[in-house]
Amino acid sequence: MKRLPGGKFLMGNERGYGFASDGEGPVHEVELAPFWIDAATVTNEQFNDFVNATGHKTESERFGWSFVFQGHLTPKQLEAATPARVLGSEWWCRVDGADWRHPEGTGSNIKKRWAHPVVHVSWNDARAYAAWAGKRLPTEAEWEYAARGGAPHLHRYPWGDELEPGGKHMMNVWQGEFPLKNTEADGYYGPAPAKSFRANGFGLYNMTGNVWEWCWDWFDETYYARSPAIHPEGPCHGERRVMRGGSYLCHASYCNRYRVDARNSNTPDSATTNLGFRCVRDV
Repeated sequence: MKRLPGGKFLMGNERGYGFASDGEGPVHEVELAPFWIDAATVTNEQFNDFVNATGHKTESERFGWSFVFQGHLTPKQLEAATPARVLGSEWWCRVDGADWRHPEGTGSNIKKRWAHPVVHVSWNDARAYAAWAGKRLPTEAEWEYAARGGAPHLHRYPWGDELEPGGKHMMNVWQGEFPLKNTEADGYYGPAPAKSFRANGFGLYNMTGNVWEWCWDWFDETYYARSPAIHPEGPCHGERRVMRGGSYLCHASYCNRYRVDARNSNTPDSATTNLGFRCVRDV
């Protein structure tokens, strides 16, 4: 884990490149106490230790299925999954047997992916892991402060405003034509190891791209207009929990949320092949 100093910072986005329905503004000053944060997302190896110690069954395992990106499926799996695709996001497929141990469903495994982020974990699963580890999930404000890496300006990315400075790939996102063709110019088609690319100013890896990360807060698109200035923890109730950071499936043509100021959400029992988490701990 990395110890972050806390203090005051500007949170949010008012530059017009986000999504109005996500409530990325107004920009507002937030003050945080110091805290510790995982340098990278929780890996398959770490989650395996948790499961071995506790016998935890993820919600995907109990449901018997999870959502998988179409490009990760064999033709046979794709044919079987077609009737269960998500309307409007047809690249998502409901796949029986998909869970954290079997990311693409029955027959797949994580034998060569121990250092990759654990995926197919719900918010409830993430919270259970954090409690076992003596940690907790980061608040949305803590996550954005960490992602910014101590930069003094409201940059889009942990390193600045340019997506690929000097033509260098700084994170794992989709290149090419989504969802049909990924050139893999950044070196990856699916998730990359949790410690890939250059760490940000706080020494944190993959704060944008790779996999979405669960946060503690309930999601409300109007929250920024009334959030407290000191250690905001989100609304008291809601239907969806905040996700941050974007993923390897994000592309400018439909979802440029691979930014430090971007927000998204999902129901607490949801799980996908591009959604993981990291933890924090109070000082």
